[in-house]
Amino acid sequence: MSVEDDLQEPLLEKFTPSPEPDAIPSSKKRKRSTEEPTAQKSAKKTKTKKAKDVEEDELDTEAGINNAFSHMDNQLLADYIAQRTRRYESDLSSIELEDKYIPATAIADTTSWNQSRTLDNLPGFLEKFAGNSTKLWSASKKNGAPHTIIVTAAGLRAADIARVVRKFQTKDATVAKLFAKHIKIKDSIKFLKSTRTGIAVGTPTRLKDLLDDGALQVDRLERIVVDASHIDQKKRGILEMKETQVPLTAWLGQKEFRERYGAPTGGIQLLFY
Repeated sequence: MSVEDDLQEPLLEKFTPSPEPDAIPSSKKRKRSTEEPTAQKSAKKTKTKKAKDVEEDELDTEAGINNAFSHMDNQLLADYIAQRTRRYESDLSSIELEDKYIPATAIADTTSWNQSRTLDNLPGFLEKFAGNSTKLWSASKKNGAPHTIIVTAAGLRAADIARVVRKFQTKDATVAKLFAKHIKIKDSIKFLKSTRTGIAVGTPTRLKDLLDDGALQVDRLERIVVDASHIDQKKRGILEMKETQVPLTAWLGQKEFRERYGAPTGGIQLLFY
């Protein structure tokens, strides 16, 4: 998978511009002009070093997670997603960008989760935010209609997630693996149409293809979980790669979901892990 060089930028960026410097009195302009370059150079080095330190502090490369997302409330998440959309789809008009915007009201605030967002802790996260957690072991009698969909960046990661959430699997509630790597779409369609599914784990493009086909039913869907904290060896997550962020926002912004985010009855929770 090739990735553009500009994806190596820091994961979190400032949303507010720096204030303009105060005006310099004319009597001091000559003196300042001889001292300014050295002072500015020193300040620039300090600022760059500080930003780098903050970024590295948030990334746990050993665990493969970006801890920044654990501190983001729903408004910060909405702003961050919008920022990435503006960067990766810079050709869109302001109206088109507005159509893609996921509002903060659609996103659940998960900052109360105080455990590390590792793979092994994902089942506990689901139990905490599922409301009635016993429903995690259940499935609709309608085939291919999961109550939970977990969206991640790659097939291998999806397989790992499916393994840890298999604790919720029963003979009447299967965990579905819906990704392109080693699984043909016709096999996924056949599986969904013949199997009662409680939790589905997949990648954005494959999930959309299955929804468009009609094999994946979302009328019984209660929550979407985005695997946002996980990072690869290049320190990038699903929101930091154009080839995953763009289809993800398209998936999350579908009319079937927008109308139900945060609704008091029949609603869908949008959770970022």
